Amino acid sequence: MPRSPLRKRISTATARFARRATLRRSVRLLGAFRFEQSDPDRFYRPLARDSAEMIEDLHRGATGTGLGGCTVLDVGGGPGYFADAFRVAGARYVPVEPDPSEMHAREIDLTGVAIRGSGTALPIRDGAVDVCFSSNVAEHVAEPWRMADEMLRVTRPGGIVVLSYTLWWGPFGGHETGRWHYLLGGEGAARRYRRIHGHEPKNRFGTSLFAVHCRDGIAWARSAPSGELLAAFPRYHPRWAWWLVRVPMVREVLVSNLVLVLRKA
Repeated sequence: MPRSPLRKRISTATARFARRATLRRSVRLLGAFRFEQSDPDRFYRPLARDSAEMIEDLHRGATGTGLGGCTVLDVGGGPGYFADAFRVAGARYVPVEPDPSEMHAREIDLTGVAIRGSGTALPIRDGAVDVCFSSNVAEHVAEPWRMADEMLRVTRPGGIVVLSYTLWWGPFGGHETGRWHYLLGGEGAARRYRRIHGHEPKNRFGTSLFAVHCRDGIAWARSAPSGELLAAFPRYHPRWAWWLVRVPMVREVLVSNLVLVLRKA
């Protein structure tokens, strides 16, 4: 039976990245998660390299060209952990971050490059960037699909949007508070964390952490009037497990992090 046009586009867009989506890569990235709070550099540096390589592969699959000379807007870019990785790829990297304390959390000079602003109201003109990317930010935004709409707005026709976010029911849905928020609620999970660790968690449900689901992201991507869904796959899974995204309910628990790839119409 011939493949559907969508399946052909998905195959083309992800073919290069799929070759790198091995079990070894999955183990390496997931192993780094235990350092997110205690040693952020040890967590974010490998994630930054992997992210730049993933975006490079997806951009080549969608447009036929690499990132050389492209402007990459990173929504929720924080202190610029990804800056070096994208510059190595030849891209002009521009992070947008609403929290000034996050922008200065590392000694990286982003003067004249970083933009302070909200992901739900990006201070960028329409069609200004070649790639709009967001990694592990949507679950920290009260209106994630408004942010997703903004990402599409600022991307030029023919460019791509790559939105990657943590699923609420997955193993990392509660971030550092684990799955205790399911049993104790957001405040209960925060109190438990404070009692054990002696300080407040970085992420608190209802304030800086929200429930975002796989089904919602796919529904948004399929209905976006100015975007064409090219691919949806689990970010940290090996290629042979990507089928999980196609199984309702199961995907909410086992996918952990969803990647949506759209081409701006």
